[in-house]
Amino acid sequence: MPEPSPPAQAPAQTFREAYGVLQQHAETLRDQDEPNIDDLLTIVTESVAAYKVCRQRIDAVEAALKAALDDADMGTSFSPEGVKAPLAGPAAREVPQRPAPDPDDVPF
Repeated sequence: MPEPSPPAQAPAQTFREAYGVLQQHAETLRDQDEPNIDDLLTIVTESVAAYKVCRQRIDAVEAALKAALDDADMGTSFSPEGVKAPLAGPAAREVPQRPAPDPDDVPF
């Protein structure tokens, strides 16, 4: 007996709603014994729309965080990959330098 088709989803407005749509569709596809081709187009269309909402929200949060950190001038900036990169200028000079270890200083 074929599984009932999932109800049509309203376009997601928040990240949480969109992420919920993606989770629900992933679970639906995972739990099927055989693909339900009749619902596949609806699932894909809703999933793509939900993905776009999630991506837009993530991009907006990354931009806001970058702007906040740049405004705070904390001495580092964050690249899009999330890797800290040192800044040039006065902030870079504030970092204390460690002296080189003494080779004759043996801890035992």
